[in-house]
Amino acid sequence: MKKALLAATAVASVLTASLVVAPAASASGWEWPGRHHDRTSIPFTEATVTAAADGSYALAWNAKGTGHVEIKADGKVVARGGARGRVTVRGLPAADRQWFDFKADHGQGLHLADRRIALEGTVNFRDVGGYRTTTGQWVKMGEVYRSDALDKLTENDRATLRRLRVKTVFDLRSQDERTKDADRLPDGARYVVADVFAGSGAFRTPPTSPDEAVRAMIGAERSMVGGEGGRKAYAQVLDGVRDDRAHAVLFHCTAGKDRTGWADATLLTALGVPQETVLADYLASNDYRRAANDAILSHLPAPQAAVYKPLLDVRPEYLNAGYDEVKARYGTFDRYLKDGLGIDARELRELKRDLLVG
Repeated sequence: MKKALLAATAVASVLTASLVVAPAASASGWEWPGRHHDRTSIPFTEATVTAAADGSYALAWNAKGTGHVEIKADGKVVARGGARGRVTVRGLPAADRQWFDFKADHGQGLHLADRRIALEGTVNFRDVGGYRTTTGQWVKMGEVYRSDALDKLTENDRATLRRLRVKTVFDLRSQDERTKDADRLPDGARYVVADVFAGSGAFRTPPTSPDEAVRAMIGAERSMVGGEGGRKAYAQVLDGVRDDRAHAVLFHCTAGKDRTGWADATLLTALGVPQETVLADYLASNDYRRAANDAILSHLPAPQAAVYKPLLDVRPEYLNAGYDEVKARYGTFDRYLKDGLGIDARELRELKRDLLVG
């Protein structure tokens, strides 16, 4: 149970379908980057691609103020419609990722795919991009990925990552985790250790009740923000994303939900993605990991499963604890980026210029 606690707690961070209230703008200056400026050239306020098990794709969009939208895949028109629409596309050839080009009758288009990439050796591998920011820009897809552990990647998976152009992998796990379950990387990828809990003495006492488990998860989230290991690790990740012009960058931990979840939340928040969107992305780990988590809990006695479940979950209160720690220590998220992670205004502009369209 002790090792399970470290693997799940260090690997832990947000769940549920309940909502979290975003920090309100106030005299203290607590607001998300780029909040009040809508200068986008992209007319789409919504656009999604969702792959189904039968090989079909559900496409949905909303392009306010336009009269016509056309969507292409592999250079061929696969859907047409008005400003708002939903269609199902079938009969496309199998691919690692099927990309779709959304184009309205005016303005800039979008290049989108399903966020999740199905691999044989992971359950929580997905694209960080495809989200709209508060300025109306969009986070590019195919540039940054997040994942659970990579030790079970198959040769087919490694080949897929090569085709996805994964050039740099940041491993957020502890030394014990890295030794026990070493990453299997695509050929030529650069491997970077970014141990979030390096030097931390936390998580040595396993919880004995569900409430203790929840408190442990909240403490872990705060440590990701305030701990020296967390500050160094997340600075490495953001610097790596900003500096790696070759792309693509991948960061991961064991379950791909807590340490990885805060890396993802930090990047998306820095780019100006609304917090409710960041939360929804964070909570998606509950869906992607549902079968794996259920299998773990089914092998435990009921009292132990009740204690262990909060460690496997992701919950809004976990993510909130990270944002609360940012506010308590730095006042604003921009100050966290600058003083905590060393990302100044110029570097933040570079990050946005590299990863945003519109």
